[in-house]
Amino acid sequence: MPVKLIAIDVDGTLLDSTAQLPENNRRVLHEAAVHGIEIVLATGRSFHHTRELATQMPAQTVLILNNGSLVKDRTGLTLASHGLPAETARYIVNETRAAREGAAAIFDRDDVRQFLCERIDWTHPHRKQYYLQHQAWITQVPSLVAELTDDPLQIGFNGDVSSMRALATLLSSLPRAAEYSHALTEYQVRDFSLLDVLGPGRSKGRALAEWSAHRGLKRDEVMAVGDNLNDREMLEFAGIPVVMGNATPELKTFGWIETGTNDENGLFDAVAKHALGAN
Repeated sequence: MPVKLIAIDVDGTLLDSTAQLPENNRRVLHEAAVHGIEIVLATGRSFHHTRELATQMPAQTVLILNNGSLVKDRTGLTLASHGLPAETARYIVNETRAAREGAAAIFDRDDVRQFLCERIDWTHPHRKQYYLQHQAWITQVPSLVAELTDDPLQIGFNGDVSSMRALATLLSSLPRAAEYSHALTEYQVRDFSLLDVLGPGRSKGRALAEWSAHRGLKRDEVMAVGDNLNDREMLEFAGIPVVMGNATPELKTFGWIETGTNDENGLFDAVAKHALGAN
């Protein structure tokens, strides 16, 4: 069955290890679009951090953002939104006091109140780069709990890999764990991890399944390419799941198609072979 939609992770998949878009990747996705294949970028990023990249994608590209909490088109028009209930968000913040330095309530706002943080250490060796990337959208507030009167898209934490895995275990053990889901994104070389707490059942995979159903597409018509833990549900949904050569080891244990790394034309080769039928 021909591929009619390709869902692509951004960091570590679409972009190379210097966070640049290789020309081969841009070109092959435009070629796929010419053949009638829909392009979906599926990322843990917010819209402001994806907007410029999206302008280099085919015109009808759809963006699954915030690990599946939000779906937009390239212009920023919201196509679907599934936030975390504010009362549940307050519960999570209260139950994770030890990790509050790395916590943020993240909203669909294009201003300095998109990320609300209680404590920010701008010099922290593992977090400095992340904070600086988002500085124009961050406001430090006295109390996250007091600010959570509207539903956020997610509560985000960041820290070293072991601490975020421990926090994920804690979140899974809490009495109200059924009220939310969470997604880990790990960068083990930098010992840095992002943990996003989302609405119940939310993930890139669920958002992709919902969008595919909206477009009338079967799973066998969907290809997905990813490299990190937060891509697992998306890869499980797709009829053609492809993992990057630089993927986290856990993703390589499922027997999915493996392509080259993000510095070795991995995405280009996968799209050319499995979507465009190149030899």
